[in-house]
Amino acid sequence: MVTKESKFGFVIAGLLLAILMAAMDNTIVATAMGTIVAELGGFDKFVWVTSAYMVTVMAGTPIFGKLSDMYGRKRFFIFGLAVFLIGSILCGTAESITQLSIYRAIQGVGGGAIMPIAFTIIFDIFPPEKRGKMTGLFGAVFGTSSIFGPLLGAYITEYVSWHWIFYINVPLGILSFIFIIFFYKESLEHRKQKIDWLGALTLVGAVVCLMFALELGGNQYEWASGVILSLYGAFVGFFIIFLFVETKASEPIISFQMFRKRLFATSNAIAFFYGATFIIATIYIPIFVQGVFGGTATNSGLILTPMMLGSVFGSQIGGFMTTKTSYRNIMICSGFFLITGVSLLSTISPDTSRQIMTLYMIITGFGVGFSFSTLSMSGIHGFDMRQRGAATSSITFFRSLGMTLGITIFGIMQRNLFADHLKEAFSGMGNGGNFGDSRALLSPESRANIPAPILEKITSALSSSIAQTFMWALVPAIFAVIFIFLMSNERIKVHVKKEKLVGE
Repeated sequence: MVTKESKFGFVIAGLLLAILMAAMDNTIVATAMGTIVAELGGFDKFVWVTSAYMVTVMAGTPIFGKLSDMYGRKRFFIFGLAVFLIGSILCGTAESITQLSIYRAIQGVGGGAIMPIAFTIIFDIFPPEKRGKMTGLFGAVFGTSSIFGPLLGAYITEYVSWHWIFYINVPLGILSFIFIIFFYKESLEHRKQKIDWLGALTLVGAVVCLMFALELGGNQYEWASGVILSLYGAFVGFFIIFLFVETKASEPIISFQMFRKRLFATSNAIAFFYGATFIIATIYIPIFVQGVFGGTATNSGLILTPMMLGSVFGSQIGGFMTTKTSYRNIMICSGFFLITGVSLLSTISPDTSRQIMTLYMIITGFGVGFSFSTLSMSGIHGFDMRQRGAATSSITFFRSLGMTLGITIFGIMQRNLFADHLKEAFSGMGNGGNFGDSRALLSPESRANIPAPILEKITSALSSSIAQTFMWALVPAIFAVIFIFLMSNERIKVHVKKEKLVGE
């Protein structure tokens, strides 16, 4: 006989599996991209593989969050899982980069439903005094996936096949599907509302145009070209229409009324800037280790383990402290460690030891970890069950947007800095352009063919460019701290009479 406690255990397991699968997907693909491009070709189009997924995730997140408030969590969570699994299977069968990009967009639709609804279900089924612990656990899984993904992706690609970085989602997704279908009983009665389709379409249009402009600008097209300027113009146009539509819609996708709550507005801003800062460390630490220290993709993924452990520990501490003090006090502590960690990372060089690098990563990961649990709870503070889906999806949306813009903007910055340092290093030799491809540094075989004096100059240029990128990463980190101090001093109120669990 399945007891009520064991039912909740199965529900939690199902939600954890789904979050792990969806959150890990983008990082696991990034590590395998070199091998995928080598086999499928289309080097000029590989950016779409990541962009297609992130665009549909960002666009779908607020939409599915709102729909779950209107019609129920379970049906849209199951829908998201099904779409994600179908997309994963299709990705594994892709025979070209174009096909893979289209299938990744399908995956992203599912991911946009999974992430916000999973966190919202937790807030529905647990009373306030237990939400901190559970959100800390879920935040730890989210943080772990961001670090564990590159390692798993590198291992599967090297020893099995890149196709299995997608097929591995199938058993995880099926287990999650079974647990939620049979053990999650949703008792909340939902009222039907009008769906803000125009708001959804203009939001998707704005996000897609912005992402394409950032991805293609300075790469395939000049920044001042007609294509890029047109994309920016379309983004501004769609965004203005979206803002106008949302002020008029009876049930908007993103309710600006919610942003009148100071705690909600500042939590979203912090999530955005934290996302932009953390993704830089996740991407550029492995590149530094592999390109400057030398080694394989698997080793560069493994070195992120200390940051993973720091973020997991920080997430657990943050979730525990939500019942002890205000969200603002917790995030002040978080911001201190984040600023310290990123500042230390901006000092790295070829002479930095592995031990020192490990310490810097632990500090950075610990600081970011608080946000995974604390912001999820501060974002829904004061909202009832009919608004929690929209509130949670908003936090997820802004964190994802920060990560996406962080990847793009700081990627452009690092690439330009690297090119400038190379020109300076080879200014008197006339051969800097022959060694300007940083991908050669990421392969032990290619490194072995580069003369030692040349290799030293290139690694020094790469190291300097990454260190300076971390220096610039202090900008979003500082903005995050500013918004932390602007948070209201609210905290969880634990009542003597506990809330009844949904499904009892």
